[in-house]
Amino acid sequence: MKEITFKAFAITNEIDLNKIAIHCGIPKKFTWEEPLTLKGDILQSILHKTMDKSQQVLVFSFGSVVFVNHSSADEIHQFFRFIQTFEPDIDIQSAYHYTDDYRLQNDKKGSLELTDEYVVVSEVEPFHPELISTVLAKSVALEKIEEQLGKIHDKLEHMIDRLEKGNLSIGNKELARTTAIIMRHEYNTISYIMILDKPDITWSSSNAGEFYDRMLEFFELSDRFTILKSKTEVLYRIMEGFSTISHSIRGLFVEWVIVILIVVEVILTVLQIIGWLP
Repeated sequence: MKEITFKAFAITNEIDLNKIAIHCGIPKKFTWEEPLTLKGDILQSILHKTMDKSQQVLVFSFGSVVFVNHSSADEIHQFFRFIQTFEPDIDIQSAYHYTDDYRLQNDKKGSLELTDEYVVVSEVEPFHPELISTVLAKSVALEKIEEQLGKIHDKLEHMIDRLEKGNLSIGNKELARTTAIIMRHEYNTISYIMILDKPDITWSSSNAGEFYDRMLEFFELSDRFTILKSKTEVLYRIMEGFSTISHSIRGLFVEWVIVILIVVEVILTVLQIIGWLP
């Protein structure tokens, strides 16, 4: 068997698989855990060309798409345009930014071998393409979120610089927006990508489970997820510090206003006593 090629993209944060399934006439309700696999006549109708039996596209609810045995850039672009009809917010130009290529090779005399560019198995099983696609899809989605996390860090660094320069005024709206960005980042990481969840096939097949665990470990998905979680917790602590400073400043301002009002009231009372005011 010739090698199987994979090309994964993280194109958005979320894709509604059920909308696409209904459009394609697939009588199944998809959950978050499983990808939508398009091949054969359905894929031909989307790309408007004859497809090989080995070619397929896996679409994941957390915004990743994996092309199996596709080498044509036109096919990939056409499919992105198709997905865009269901998710208009997708920017096709930036869809190529987060991507990864991989290959599955068969060597009957060899054992399982994992590298950065390919994996070698002694016998290709039906579950291999799906599990490889799942790991690649999660990996590129994590890459996208890791870069987004870097942008959040840059924003907080700018706020810290302002504090160091004595600018202590941080508005409630700015705090709320930044906190919402952090919460969205955490929600996308945990709920959409579901790093800790395994495909169903891994529970029914020990070979599939062992292969998936090896792929997961090689791509360091669990470690990357743990790092993201710890960095997110640091961001929350920083935002808590900003919030404390902001509330302290507002509390001090209110106290000064009260003091000023009391002083004004005393002055007015004194002026009335000495007859300067009626």
